[in-house]
Amino acid sequence: MIALASDHGGYALKETVKQHLTQRNIPFKDYGCFSEASVDYPDMAKLACDAVVGGECEKALLFCGTGIGISMAANKIKGIRAACCSDCFSAKYTRLHNDANALCLGGRVVGPGLAIELVDLFLDTPFEGGRHQGRIAKIHALEK
Repeated sequence: MIALASDHGGYALKETVKQHLTQRNIPFKDYGCFSEASVDYPDMAKLACDAVVGGECEKALLFCGTGIGISMAANKIKGIRAACCSDCFSAKYTRLHNDANALCLGGRVVGPGLAIELVDLFLDTPFEGGRHQGRIAKIHALEK
């Protein structure tokens, strides 16, 4: 199960990604927002990220105007490793090396075609583990 959330600036891109996830038969839960009416991205990030930390969802896909604000909010939540990506290399390696559990995209920065590529790379790339596991442990230690 994938958690989805956006503010108004990321709403349209989230809707595009939802259609793609449906086509791929990837289950998701949409935590909002549900229109282009103004909402605050920290509130939306918390809803989806709490689902990931609580084990209801495996990963989160988060959207705002740039992807930056919602990633900053998401990374304040203990247990979340969110990455704002706008290129394929970063989307792949944030999973391989960083075991990111939230991908943040900017609806005003990333077009729908690229967003779908980034989502697929993020969801389909496993964590490599090995030498990277110790670094993830150090990230967790910073949360304490």
